[in-house]
Amino acid sequence: MADLPVNRPIARTPTHPGELMREILDEHIQLPVAQAAGRMKIRSQTLIAVLKGVEPVTADIALRFSRLTGAAPELYLQMQAQYDLWTAREQLRDTLAQIEPAT
Repeated sequence: MADLPVNRPIARTPTHPGELMREILDEHIQLPVAQAAGRMKIRSQTLIAVLKGVEPVTADIALRFSRLTGAAPELYLQMQAQYDLWTAREQLRDTLAQIEPAT
């Protein structure tokens, strides 16, 4: 999987990949969520949860959405990884500060 480097620190919460997926469905291919879910062979509730950012984009979802839209699944997985790391870093900020690095 090719990495997409970020050359500057991001001061804001990274975008959940579901937001991008929703934009693609709504604005670019103009496909209702229920139809998209049906074509992806998943439940509508599953896709809705991902699009709302409640559930993560898994490799399974990324591959199915990729097949539907023609986009690269790696993009969605990298976005999810960045979102997860940022969220964990924020939640563990105090704990991480207390861990003494090994030298």
